[in-house]
Amino acid sequence: MRDKIQAALKLSKADYTEIRIEEKESARISYQGRDLENANAVIDKGGVVRCLSRKHGWGVATFNNLDDLKNKVEQAYQCALVAQSEEPIELGPIEVIEEHIQAVMKHDFRDVSMAAKKALVENYNNILLGSSDKIIDTNSVYVDSFSHVYFANSEGTYIEEERPSVVVATTAIARDGDNVQQSHESCGGPFGFEFAQDKEEMARTAARRAVELLGAKSVVGGQYPVVADQMLAGVFIHEAFGHLSESDFVYENPKAKEMMVLGRRFGRDILNVYDDGTIPGQRGTHRFDDEGTPTRHNDLIKDGILVGRLHSRETAAKMDEKVTGNARAVSYRFPPIVRMTNTAIENGTTSFQDMIKDIKLGIYACDAYGGETMLENFSFSSGYAYMIRDGRIAEMVKDVILSGNLFTTLQNIDAIGNDFKWLAVGGGCGKGKQAPLPVGMGAPHIRIQNVVIGGQ
Repeated sequence: MRDKIQAALKLSKADYTEIRIEEKESARISYQGRDLENANAVIDKGGVVRCLSRKHGWGVATFNNLDDLKNKVEQAYQCALVAQSEEPIELGPIEVIEEHIQAVMKHDFRDVSMAAKKALVENYNNILLGSSDKIIDTNSVYVDSFSHVYFANSEGTYIEEERPSVVVATTAIARDGDNVQQSHESCGGPFGFEFAQDKEEMARTAARRAVELLGAKSVVGGQYPVVADQMLAGVFIHEAFGHLSESDFVYENPKAKEMMVLGRRFGRDILNVYDDGTIPGQRGTHRFDDEGTPTRHNDLIKDGILVGRLHSRETAAKMDEKVTGNARAVSYRFPPIVRMTNTAIENGTTSFQDMIKDIKLGIYACDAYGGETMLENFSFSSGYAYMIRDGRIAEMVKDVILSGNLFTTLQNIDAIGNDFKWLAVGGGCGKGKQAPLPVGMGAPHIRIQNVVIGGQ
């Protein structure tokens, strides 16, 4: 494979050329209620060539037949010549790399039969169904994938990387008359089959919470102090702030340029936010991004001040900043764009009890179930929540929708917990029609003052 790729690169007439080839095998098994919805195994192979003509722009060619690689390089080059970039394109400098990264799995899921995988997810589904007579529907999913990725460019970089992934997700839907509620639990990571085993308690939690939500009253709308659990805090910082840190969006959007000015105060001194693609065992972790750039720790907010943004090689050159290792693609069918890896709010010093003890009436919002962002404005639904009354966690409530302005909300974070954790969720991030991209999120509990809550 290496000889074939490098021979094609040598023939390129472009200013810069890169080739990325992926060989992927995956399995998916899912239950809907008592029915086996699907059980399939897929083998996929293909690649993408990107050629850059600095005066014109990028040309891209994707393919499945690897025997025609030299012609695909020429096709991408011809596409580049008819591109119409408004300004010359430069690339931020990176070191020339030669690496071969092998996956480490305790129990390789490729050696596990489909029957064993089916039995695993069927067991979790049966737990959901048997938890209560109020459970009327379920969805249980097992997914694994193993990718062998080859990347090489005309600067001399050559990387081979094995990327395993396994995900388990359970959803329970409960009903009492016209009242229908649901709860979802998932986990995922770059591991072997061992990670998918022993998740019975995860299924029980999803079923138990769906039933509990049947008895919860809708929250009364208003303005409250809110304590967000690690999941909601992690999703919030990813969705509401993280995407604004992706520099292709900043560079192309005049409004975003005005907002995302380095040196601007975003929060109090206690607020620190970063993106780090090197954290072991996280879903967004890779040694290199899909442009061959080493991933690294990137501070975004430091002591409340915006200090960094996420970059591809192109956006780094355009904005005269360092390349950060954040050019990522969901598969060979797409060119890389600026994406987060593992994004987190740094650990703080406040205990959970100290966070709630002075709240006379507030909300403890947990988990995240859908949301929308539009520049600095956001709206998120928590998966479930509890009232805080006189410094204590009280009754469960539902239909808790948090909305507001990002900058105001970040300024109103007045306490950050000392209980940071990474969230091993099984979903993914979407952007530019590329989804789901595996990403990591992490946070401690946070307390936010004066949050507008939608409800009754």
